[in-house]
Amino acid sequence: MLCGGLGTRLREETEVRPKPMVPIGNHPILWHIMRKYSRHGFKRFVLCLGYKAEVIKSYFLDYASMNSDFTVDLMTNSTTVHSVDHDQDWTVTLAYTGELTMTGARVARAAAKYLGTAEHFAVTYGDGLTDADLADEYAFHVREGRVGTVLGINPPSRFGELKTDGPKVQAFSEKPEFREQWINGGYFFFRRDFLPYLDSDESCVLEREPLVRLAEAGQLSMYSHRGFWACMDTQRDKESLEKMWASGERPWAA
Repeated sequence: MLCGGLGTRLREETEVRPKPMVPIGNHPILWHIMRKYSRHGFKRFVLCLGYKAEVIKSYFLDYASMNSDFTVDLMTNSTTVHSVDHDQDWTVTLAYTGELTMTGARVARAAAKYLGTAEHFAVTYGDGLTDADLADEYAFHVREGRVGTVLGINPPSRFGELKTDGPKVQAFSEKPEFREQWINGGYFFFRRDFLPYLDSDESCVLEREPLVRLAEAGQLSMYSHRGFWACMDTQRDKESLEKMWASGERPWAA
């Protein structure tokens, strides 16, 4: 999971914490994404850290105590957790991949240390939510047999569309869906054969040369998804997700 960016377009929140730690309801968006994966059977995580890495490290180091009753012996400075009041049976590796490292290099650096012998691995960003069936996407990825698979999304435009005949407006649509135009929704699956496409040099951007070359080689599949998807890129996005959470309309949590 890519958790190291500066989050400059959400500066109101990211002055004091990395964007994946910006809360939606009672939990950071990072928790929501991890819980989504967990519900589909994916429970081993490697977080690629950078900007304000210590905030994410502290969150997981204190996770048990902050979600459970515990006793502290002040003489020995030892802590006893009495019960675990959460159901997150996750294994989380916190990997510092550089302060200004680009996305492709973060994946390369983390994979070199922590991928082990795994044949397949997932990659996603720390700011996107979806109701896509990730287990089904993974099965599609394996079935298609290509090196990589990307979740393709088909969101409505944020701007109104005008259909015209000269100066005459024939139709107006406030937020049209461009039904056959797809964009990168994150939530990738890769075979380990993707690693040679990456470079550990901090300038390596996942979405540029690595994915461009993979597509040119005919080795990138798209798992199309027309359901819910949202990216927390701006304060407006954050407020929209907060409103959904407060109303109980939480499609990514279903």
